[in-house]
Order: sequence, then structure tokens, then C-alpha cells
Amino acid sequence: MFAEFGYGILVVAFLVALYSVVAAIYGATNKSASLVESARRAMLLTFPLISIAAASLIYLLVNNHYEVAFVYEVTSRSMPTYLKVTAWWGGQAGSLVFWSFLLSAFASAVTLRKWERDIEFLPWVIVVCSVTLIFFLGLVIFYENPFTRFWLVGGNVEPHMFAPLNATLFTAQDGQGLNPLLRHPGMVIHPPMLYLGFVSYVIPYAFAMAALITGRTDDRWIRLTRRWSLWAWLFLSFGLVLGGRWAYDVLGWGGYWGWDPVEIAAFMPWLTGTAFLHSVMIQEKRGLLKHWNMILVILTYSLVIFGTFLTRSGVLSSVHAFANSPIGPLFMGFVSLSLIVSIALVIWRWPDLQSETEMKSMLSREALFLLNNLLFMSILVVCFWGVIFPLASELFTGQKITVGPPFYERATAPLFSALLFLMAVAPLSAWGHSTVQTLGRAMWKSAVAASIVTVILFFTYTSKIGALIGFFLVTLILFVTFQEFWRGARARQKVQGENFFTALSRLMGRNRRRYGGYIIHISMALMAIGILGIEIFQTSTQGLLAQGEELEIAGYTVKYRELASWDDAGKGVNFTRATVDIYENGIYLGELNPRIDYYFDSQQNMTIPGNRSTFRDDLYILLVDWQPVSNMGATFKIYVNPLVNWLWIGSLLFLVGIIFAAWPDHDPAEEPVRNVRRVGQSSAAD
Repeated sequence: MFAEFGYGILVVAFLVALYSVVAAIYGATNKSASLVESARRAMLLTFPLISIAAASLIYLLVNNHYEVAFVYEVTSRSMPTYLKVTAWWGGQAGSLVFWSFLLSAFASAVTLRKWERDIEFLPWVIVVCSVTLIFFLGLVIFYENPFTRFWLVGGNVEPHMFAPLNATLFTAQDGQGLNPLLRHPGMVIHPPMLYLGFVSYVIPYAFAMAALITGRTDDRWIRLTRRWSLWAWLFLSFGLVLGGRWAYDVLGWGGYWGWDPVEIAAFMPWLTGTAFLHSVMIQEKRGLLKHWNMILVILTYSLVIFGTFLTRSGVLSSVHAFANSPIGPLFMGFVSLSLIVSIALVIWRWPDLQSETEMKSMLSREALFLLNNLLFMSILVVCFWGVIFPLASELFTGQKITVGPPFYERATAPLFSALLFLMAVAPLSAWGHSTVQTLGRAMWKSAVAASIVTVILFFTYTSKIGALIGFFLVTLILFVTFQEFWRGARARQKVQGENFFTALSRLMGRNRRRYGGYIIHISMALMAIGILGIEIFQTSTQGLLAQGEELEIAGYTVKYRELASWDDAGKGVNFTRATVDIYENGIYLGELNPRIDYYFDSQQNMTIPGNRSTFRDDLYILLVDWQPVSNMGATFKIYVNPLVNWLWIGSLLFLVGIIFAAWPDHDPAEEPVRNVRRVGQSSAAD
């Protein structure tokens, strides 16, 4: 009953969303406020409807309804309740329902705001959100239905939504269980964070399309979506960080980022979203780059859908991807159609998107922000080409040729280095005009301090040129950013007569975006330390050890003590755990317990490393294999990852910076609008 009920509710939600599109378009073109209001209420109705369908699916998952194919595929009786709930987004069909649920929630939230000042945007925001929702609900209803049940037809078990002729319902005794890799706490949270980031970007895109359709080419749509863009960036960034931590803890290859196609699929909209956040500040401050901002938000939306396609189509092999599915061509069709329509709207409004001023200095802040954007786009091109190259090679040569991490690392390393340099220089430049002399006066002290630190590192830590360049750029960012905090607080202290810390806190509170950005710059410098450490200084070894034997690596001694294996019937898992003793320069540091967990329901292993973490490095030990019968010993893979924990420290500070920048201060409805004009109007600057 719950299966038919949940499916029926999804069909109703699909029809309601379809009605909201028709009513919004007809109401906008015929200036019918009542129809637009009807469309808005229909949009609001989709959220409770999809929530009811989602609740039905969760009920089936938690209560072991193995007559439902999706429940059978992603749960088992041995799984705890919280994992059965999170299995909602652990499979293809359920994740599409989750996507639809979030989108309906966000679209409903945005339609609840005050619209008196921006009423012409409302119908077109509804249209864009509802069309996207219709697409995802359509995939669920017609292709990836999580409520499909098993039926016994002529002795064969077949999945169908409704009972075929002469069929009886078939219920399995137990399910296959969730992939063990998805049972890690990081993976429980990682997909929802990515989905939140993906779905949040639909809102800025919807307002951008509404601005193009209505001809409101001022910066009003940017101010209305500023916080949406920041929160979308927060969720997407958090999702990427959690994905990296999950890979580090579970995948067992000693790293956090492997340039996997699906990792890159989530990284690409982050690149365009980051460029967009920088670029919109130029439009707000100087009235520049209106065309560019439209293109960036269109690219971000398109890459969100494209990334979802890569994850769900089965065209790329990845531990993150779902199995092969017929929905791939539909995704590509939707992405292509959205891109064509969006670019057509930009071309239509091209004359109305002219800049209000001109960029007069190549060293001004707006010019450096534009260069920053071009670097992000260059990284995007590298990533996009690396992802589609296997598809292109298979199309033209018949062989799928993949590119690995060396390609990405060689191509992007100079671009990331240039971005780090811009992080240090751009905060010191002025809007409108800057010169080499003014920038030099502002940063020479920081440059000297960074040079001194680099020389010290050369004599005490490393002589590798790449590492020294990286450390110089990192320390330059830190010194410049702290200098900006110091200068701002000292200036306020002199004017207001406050103590230093009061002046600093009030200064930051009154300039959240600016100082939140500075916190983000500091965090990215700390993350860069971790990336330099693991990419340049990582060492590894592997060996078969009998009990009592040792392996030496980077000053550490790893001594194999014992191995234990046991079954936990309640959890449906076999645990095989090794115990190793750790020494450094002859000093005993403690023991680590790398293990392999075998899950009976899914018949899959999960590797759990033994890990000793310090600010200096991680000692990361994997149990690769063992000989339980002949007692020949166990095989271990050992990594030493210098400085990697600065990556996680920087990630936490990164989240603090985004939250600080996005924290509400006042309603953007109260802000003045730059260059307000309607279709057909122009200014002298145009």
C-alpha cells in the first residue's frame, strides 16, 4: 500500500509542478496576478507532496519491505536504522527523489519571501524552478521509480510498479545491503551536502533567467541571490571536503583526492561558482562584467546538471558513480536544451547588459578579479577535457582512453600557483586604479617576511623548488591577510578610540563579506600547506611481515604484533584486525589497528586504516592481506603523509569563513539598486 501511495503522490506532485509552469507563463504574459499567485501556491504545494512521498519511502526502508526493489538493493536486516534512512540517497532512484525533495524545499522557501518590489521576477523564477523539478520528477516516475516491486511471473521474479497479469507479489527474506563504502559517517553526510550545493545554485540561475526575460539588467537579481550563492558555495565546499575525508579514511590508497571523474564533476560547478562570487562583486561595486556574470551562473547551473548526469548515467567508471542507467541521454538532452535557451536569452539581452563604466587599470581590483576568474576557467577547461576525453576517444577511436592524476596535476599546478599569488595581491589593490608602485608599497613588508620564512625552510626542511615556491606563496598570503586585519583594526582604533580587539570585532561585523573572504583566504593557504605536504613529500612502502618483524619508513618503525578475526552476527560483519607497534627513533609511540571489515549481506570488504595524526605528518597503515592458515604473516601498505592535517584544519576554517560572510545582517530588499532600467532604456555609459 505504501508503495502505491508514495508513487501516486509523486505523480500528483509532477502534475502540480506542471500546472505551476503553465499558470506562471500564462499569468506573466497576460498580466494576471491571480494566475501568478495560483502558480506560486502550486509551487508551495510540491514540497509537502514530495515530503509525503519521501516519508513513504523511508517507512519502506526502515521496515524491511523487501518486496520493493529499491529497499532490497540498498538495505538489509543487519543495518542499523539510521543507515536505512540514509540509504534513501544511497541508490539511484532514491537519490533522485532526494534531489526533488530539496529542490521543492528551496523553491518553496524562495517563493515565500516578500515580492512587492520584485513581482515581475516571481513567475519566471517559478517557471525555472518548476521545469527543473518536473525533469527530476519525470525521471523518477517514468524511469527510476523507487517504489517498483518484485512480482513472481511464470516462475521468474520481475520488477514492476503494478501487478502484471497472473502475478503474485514476491518478498525476499533479506536485502543486499548498502555498499560498505557508503556506511562511513562522512559518506552519510557527503552526498546531502553536495545535493544541497547543487540544488541551491538553481535559485541564482532562476533569478538570472527572470532578469533576462523581464529585461531588468541592473544588479538587483545579484543582490537578491547573494546569500543563496554563498550558502550554495558553502554546501558544495563542505561536500567536497567531506568527500575528501571519506576517501582518505575508507578507500585505502593513502590520499584524499584522486582526480576521479565524479570528484571532478562536483569540482567543476565549484570552480564556476567561486568565479561567480568574485565576479558579482565587480558588478555591484563598478557595474562591470554583466555579460560575464550571466554566463557564469548559466555555466554553474549547467555543470550541476552535467555532474548529476555523469554520476547517474554509468558512462564513467568510478567508486562514486551509480550503475549504468537509461536516463543518461535524457540528462544530456536537458543540459543541452537549458544551455541553448539560456545563451539565447543572453544574446537577446546583450545590448542591455553593457557595462556602466570601463576598466581603466590592469592592476585595479576589478582587473585582478577578472584575471582570477580566467584562471578558474582555465582549470575548468582542464577538468572538463580530462572528464570527456574517455568519451571522445571511445566515440572516435572505439577505445576508451582515460587520463590520470599526472595529467591534471601538471596542467593545473601553475594555475593554482597563480591563484595563490592573486590571493595575496588582490586585497591590496584599489577599485578603479592601482599601480605597481602602490601595490609594492603595500606588500613589500609581507614579501620580505615570506622570503625570510622560505629561506629558513630551505635550510631546515626542503630544497625542492616546487615546494619552496608553494611555501613562499602560502606565507605571502598569510602575512598580507594578517596585515590587512591589523591595518583595518588600527585605523578604526585611532578614529573610534576603542581597544584593538573591540575595533577588530566591530570592523569585521560591519564588513562581513570582506573579512569573511579574508578568513577564507587564510584557510585556503592552510589547506595549500597540506596539499603541498602530501603531493610532494609523501612516502610509502609495502611488505609481508611475520609476527615480530618490522618495516622502516621516514624515521618510523612499524612492528607487526598479532592478528585477530571474529564475526559480529548482529552487525553482519567479519572483522579482521592487525595490531602493530609504532616506534620513532627507538621511542615507543603506541599501537595502531588497521583492519578489513567484510559485510556478509553485500559480500564486500571495507578497508579501515590505522592512522596516527600530528601537525607534522600522518602515519597511515593499511592491512592488505594475511595468511590465516599457514601463519605466514600479513601484508601491510604504509604511507607517511607530511603536513596533511593542515588540509583538514584549513577546511574547518574555510567553513567558518563562508558562514561568517553569509551570516544575515540586513535585508537586501533595503539595499539600493545600481542602474535600474527597463527594456529599451539605456544609459550614456552604454
